[in-house]
Amino acid sequence: MSYCRGWREKPMPRWRSSESRNRAELALTGGQRVTSGTYNRKQLAGSGRQRTFRDNQLAEIAFPLGGLGAGCLHLGGSGNFQDFCLFNRPDFGHSPMTFAALHCRTGGGDGLMRVLEGPVQNPHIYNQGRFGNGALASGHEGLPHMARADFTGEYPFARVRLEDRELPVGVQLEAWSPFVPGDEEASGLPAAFLRYRLRNRSKRALQIQFSFHAQYPGKCSTLAGHRVHHRGVGGETSGLFFDSDLPGPHQHKASVAVVSPLNGQQADCAWFRGGWWDGLTILCNQLLSAQLQTNSQSPPTSDDRQVRFGASLFWNLTLKPGESLDIPLVYCWHAPNSDLRQSRAEDADDADGLDSGRPGMARTYRPWYATRFNDAWAVAEYALGEYHQLLARSRKFRGALFGSSLPDYVLDAVSANLAILKSPTVLRQEDGMLWCWEGSSYGGGCCSGTCTHVWNYAQALPYLFPALERTLRDQELSWSMDRRGHVTFRAALPTGKTTHGGHAAADGQLGGIAKVYRDWRISGDDDWLRAQYPLVRRSLEYCIRTWDPDGKGALLEPHHNTYDIEFWGADPLCTSFYLVALRAMVEMARHLGREHDVERYRKLADDGKTYCDQRLWNGQYYQQKVQVKDLKASRRLNRWLHGYSDEAMKLFRREGPKYQYGSGCISDGVIGEWYATMLGLPAAMTRTRVRRHLASIFKYNFRPSLQGHANPQRPGYALNDEPGLLLCSWPGGGKPSLPFVYSDEVWTGIEYQVASHMIYAGLLAEGLSIVRAVRLRYDGRRRNPWNEYECGNYYARAMASYSLLLALSGVRYDAGRRRLEVSPRAGGAAEGRFFFATDGAWGTVHYQRRRSSTQIRVEVAEGELEIAEVVVAGDASRRRRRQRLERVIFARPRAARTVTVETKGERSVDA
Repeated sequence: MSYCRGWREKPMPRWRSSESRNRAELALTGGQRVTSGTYNRKQLAGSGRQRTFRDNQLAEIAFPLGGLGAGCLHLGGSGNFQDFCLFNRPDFGHSPMTFAALHCRTGGGDGLMRVLEGPVQNPHIYNQGRFGNGALASGHEGLPHMARADFTGEYPFARVRLEDRELPVGVQLEAWSPFVPGDEEASGLPAAFLRYRLRNRSKRALQIQFSFHAQYPGKCSTLAGHRVHHRGVGGETSGLFFDSDLPGPHQHKASVAVVSPLNGQQADCAWFRGGWWDGLTILCNQLLSAQLQTNSQSPPTSDDRQVRFGASLFWNLTLKPGESLDIPLVYCWHAPNSDLRQSRAEDADDADGLDSGRPGMARTYRPWYATRFNDAWAVAEYALGEYHQLLARSRKFRGALFGSSLPDYVLDAVSANLAILKSPTVLRQEDGMLWCWEGSSYGGGCCSGTCTHVWNYAQALPYLFPALERTLRDQELSWSMDRRGHVTFRAALPTGKTTHGGHAAADGQLGGIAKVYRDWRISGDDDWLRAQYPLVRRSLEYCIRTWDPDGKGALLEPHHNTYDIEFWGADPLCTSFYLVALRAMVEMARHLGREHDVERYRKLADDGKTYCDQRLWNGQYYQQKVQVKDLKASRRLNRWLHGYSDEAMKLFRREGPKYQYGSGCISDGVIGEWYATMLGLPAAMTRTRVRRHLASIFKYNFRPSLQGHANPQRPGYALNDEPGLLLCSWPGGGKPSLPFVYSDEVWTGIEYQVASHMIYAGLLAEGLSIVRAVRLRYDGRRRNPWNEYECGNYYARAMASYSLLLALSGVRYDAGRRRLEVSPRAGGAAEGRFFFATDGAWGTVHYQRRRSSTQIRVEVAEGELEIAEVVVAGDASRRRRRQRLERVIFARPRAARTVTVETKGERSVDA
């Protein structure tokens, strides 16, 4: 069998586990103590390979395939296609009939047909989202399926192996979508890439018919004017193309292409039209007899929604004994318009109606890819033209990430949550800026506007796609902040000014200041910092006036936060964000020569650090001091208490405002110090006490089993005998009658944030135990391993998992100083390797410890990395050893370069 001109087919590589990729063992040695409540050393070391899911472990798997900000469809655990979220919004449960099938004949007779999917999983047979009438979501579930399936995922790649003893053909599906750090265009294609490998396991030649069937996934009110035809036959791009005669600006204007470079393809673009199950019955008859029909275009469509509008691609092939054949397919979509519009200032009741948006943008959301491609066929042409390069680069990323010397469950946590970037949670606008939901609900986004206090936790984007992350700073400071410095924590869509009638979020606004510092250090762009600094200063001054008007260095006035309520009085969570924002401002002001600002903000930061130690430290952890009297808000108390019932007023008089935590041990209570440590800033809080605070969190909040735990809120995140980290506990008593509204829940984003902070602080076993607990819950039986949810699917906070890589590797690159820091915390192993990504380069950093030196080798997979200084901190001694270099460029295609940092004597650089 041949492929189209210009196509160089390469064999599907054998999947190798991470264990075989020169991984160093995790060693809990020296000072790494395994404490009560943690898992044992063997469990924490991990298996060295990623999980393979089988049988009932496949039940909840849905692996997203698509583009960053471009929508996705999902590969189910059995190899099925489901949850087509292609048209600029979530659409879980929408699973148009899309499947591959194989008919095999060894001689005479009818032969054997199988849908190339494993057995239909129980959640697809009946659940609360479907009527109890026996009909299933896609329609083809009742056709003969393969007997067994197993599923392995190393994001962005998934592999499904299918077996059936009656079928003499082995089948393997590899599914992926391009993921290349720093390349938003390659990573943002609205396309899913598939490759079926067929292998003749018999000793006789086999006559087979391979087919791929696609029902049009659009959900417009009528199919009138839609068409599908077999396009490009004999050319470099050929396959099915769904389109319509709807005008270009129409909300439902969309197109889909299913293409393959494999020659000899035929197509049926005229599925049988009729009521009931007529169309599927005819298609089933044709599949069972290998008698698919050839029709190059569809007949006129109508308004009849009972008619299945779709088409089939198929090949009649011969497989010799032992022969294998790969069939690549690319499924592409293009939906250039939507009705999405959120929170624009001119839409408010009292607005003047003047357009506040960026000039030239549409009134509603349009995806970025629509500025690159005219339709799905243009996407398909690009995808096939760049196929091998996209595949090679994506495999290189997978190899670098999964080759890191980390436990398998840590790599699982880091990689699985990268799926959020390809989910409907993330949108990329026509001006190139991101705009995101917090998560994705069943049929729409959940909680709009790239919510600042949720996205504070997400750490993957700024390292993997730093240019896109910086668009969020532009969104916050240029479009969502008013002249006072008030930042609305939910941005407008499309890009434009938003309203300012509600509370600012203290943690979100202050976290945004620390993120400006982070993004500047990653990019090294001083001009960008100069442009941002006046805006950042305005934001910080608003925070000081509003929440710390007396200049104590702590937030005392009521302050809104990520728990969707206001804390009254100083609390460590939001105050720690305040202190890290001040530390970040000191460093930025010093770099720009703003000495007056340096002294002002340094004093506030120092005073705040002292305040926390003197007023909030209780001997074990930092706690909240609830305060109502002697505040500016006290003079407007009736406004704050509006809506309190009579019962709530009685509680207020006895306990104070609702939704506080007081003497509680809150899990993310020192998150500002997490930021300071992660970014290499001076301490925001006293680090010896922060470490004790973290130890208390593990002691009191981590539960190996939640059996017996009372959660009147949302228990679906963790319950029964599952392990998890509670958001808060009250070990010494004093729990309010109505604590903050999510206090008894378990959130993965908080778990990862706390775990990585513990690892930074030397509590390795405790941090790893929390990570292992999370991934045990996401086991495929009960939850999807590639979808950590909170308020919606693919919840952004879960991207805190990327900080595990940062903490365990200790790799930090400062582009401005051209300084590479390496401080491995992976348990004292003598050598290892870690994935890294920064603005302009990504690859791996290798280290090898010797008696008097540490050797650092940098392999740049893509881009260019300039290093003038290497800093190494030993895992046990924590002594920082520096090596200043002549200007050294690490770049492809040069070989890796090695730096040896010695304790004393001469230092050398080997190129």
